[in-house]
Amino acid sequence: MSNAITKILLVEDNQGDARLVQEALSEIAKLRFELVHCETLAQALDFCSNSTPDAVLLDLGLPDAQGLETVRRMHRAAQQTPLVVLTVSNDEELAVRSLHEGAQDYLPKAQIDGALIWRALRYAMERQRVQLELLNLSLVDELTGLNNRRGFLALGEHHVKLASRSGMPFMVAFVDLDNLKKINDTFSHQEGNRALVEAANVLRDSCRRSDILSRIGGDEFAILIADVDKNCTDVVLRRIQKKLDSCNASQGRRYALSLSVGIVAANMAEDADLEQLLHKADELMYAQKQKKKAAQVLVSPDG
Repeated sequence: MSNAITKILLVEDNQGDARLVQEALSEIAKLRFELVHCETLAQALDFCSNSTPDAVLLDLGLPDAQGLETVRRMHRAAQQTPLVVLTVSNDEELAVRSLHEGAQDYLPKAQIDGALIWRALRYAMERQRVQLELLNLSLVDELTGLNNRRGFLALGEHHVKLASRSGMPFMVAFVDLDNLKKINDTFSHQEGNRALVEAANVLRDSCRRSDILSRIGGDEFAILIADVDKNCTDVVLRRIQKKLDSCNASQGRRYALSLSVGIVAANMAEDADLEQLLHKADELMYAQKQKKKAAQVLVSPDG
C-alpha cells in the first residue's frame, strides 16, 4: 500500500457520527489519512475552493442542504473528487438516485466500519481515476496530443463564461496547414501525419499555458488566446511565423511548412459565442489562404 497520506473530507453535522467515522478509519492499521471535518455544506464548499481532498464523505441531511441538492452542489464544487454518500437506513432509494447526480458510492451509516469505509473510498477513487482518464481520451486528439474539437469547445466555453464575468478580453484563431493534400500525395500519408505533428508543435511553442490549443479536424487547428485584445493580432501572427520559420530552417527538410491564420477578437460588450467566433476566424483564414494562392499565380513562370 502507498505511504501517501489520503486526505478525506467528511461533511457531517452529527458529532457522534463524525467521531465514529474517525475511529473506524483509525482501525485500519496501514491507512495513513487526514480527516477534515465540516459540519455544513457551506464550510465544505469553502474548503474545496482552497484545497483538493482525495475523497469526500457526504451526509445527505445537513443544516444548510438536504437530499440530492446536497450532492449536486458538492459535485459541482469538486467535480474531479470522488464522492461517497452517507445515508440513514431508510434513505437507500435516495442514495441510489444520488449516484446519478455525481456520487461514486453510498454507505448506510448503520453498517459503517473501518474496512467498509476504506473499501468504498478506495474503489470510488479508482473509479474516478478511470473515468477522468476516459474523459481525457475523449477530449484529446490522438495524433498531436492537443485538445480535439470537443475538448476545445468544452474548455473554451468555460473560459468564455469566465471572461464574460471578469471582462478579460480574448481572441480566437483558426489555423489551417497549407498543402496537406500535396504533402500526402507527394511524400505519403505518413509524412502528412508528421507535418500535422510539426504544425501542432509550432503552434504549441507559440502559445502560452493559459491559451487553449486544439486540432479540430483534418488540417485545421483552433486557439483561444486568453487575456489579450484585438491590438495584439499582429503580435500573435509574428510569434507563430517566427516559430514556423525556425521549424523550416532545420536541415534536411523536403518541403516547407506553411500555415494560414485567421484571428478574431471577442466583443466583450456582447455575449461571446465561441462557435460564431470560430466561424469568423475561419473566414479570415480562408481569405488569407486565397491571397497566398493569388500571389503564387502572379509569380508563376506561366503567369
